[in-house]
Amino acid sequence: MKVFVTGVRGQLGHDVVKELEKRGIEAVGVDIQEMDITDEESVSRVILGEAPDAVIHCAAYTAVDAAEENVDLCRRVNADGPRYIAKVCRDLDIKMIYISTDYVFSGQGERPWEPEDEKAPQSVYGQTKYEGELAVQELLEKYFIVRIAWVFGVNGKNFVRTMLKLSENHDVITVVNDQFGSPTYTYDLARLLVDMVLTDKYGVYHATNEGICSWYDFACAIFEEAGIPMTVKPVSTAEYGAKASRPANSRMSKDKLEENGFERLPAWQDALKRYLDILLER
Repeated sequence: MKVFVTGVRGQLGHDVVKELEKRGIEAVGVDIQEMDITDEESVSRVILGEAPDAVIHCAAYTAVDAAEENVDLCRRVNADGPRYIAKVCRDLDIKMIYISTDYVFSGQGERPWEPEDEKAPQSVYGQTKYEGELAVQELLEKYFIVRIAWVFGVNGKNFVRTMLKLSENHDVITVVNDQFGSPTYTYDLARLLVDMVLTDKYGVYHATNEGICSWYDFACAIFEEAGIPMTVKPVSTAEYGAKASRPANSRMSKDKLEENGFERLPAWQDALKRYLDILLER
């Protein structure tokens, strides 16, 4: 089997390629340097040239605030790109995994979002990712849409790295305490995605590490686990202020994973410990 992976220089794409290789599966990883996903001709030429058996599409425009000012670019990456990739997957009659986000929902309430719940994105980022979902569903039958949230991994910027960086020259920081969700460790997620791509259990899934916390809770856990003394002060979303609307409720139901024979990801606290062990070793 040969699997084509986009966004190989990002957090998730990097770990997906490593997981495929670990299992002896041929992996072809590309990023903007090898294939411009906003250029339909580039997408077609590169993927057809590799003739893979599946595509795991990890690349995305994820700068949530910047997206509010760069609407066209965000849409070309998050909506047009998946459409171009889905067209090639359709022509080759191969599987596609599209990585999406909880931002496709309204972000309100406290109940965990089910995969088929009504979509009501509140930001440019969320809207364009939803448009990407619609393109994949319109063009393909052999697809997995996997919604994730609060991502951290060894190969890129993320909340954990930001907190550790702040600790170098701050004794006190403020972190939002009224947004709730589940962190997602790309190492754990990559294992699930490879499990998925080896099956034909298509559909829309949610995949984050187990357990719920606020960003404030997450920050406190990071400093405690890393053994770094830090005063973390809770602040509301309104007080913090951000250009793009952030979901207060990023809780997502993962029941569908178990229903289809996939393993849930480990607890986020366990994932954080393993991740920090790697970072601090470095």
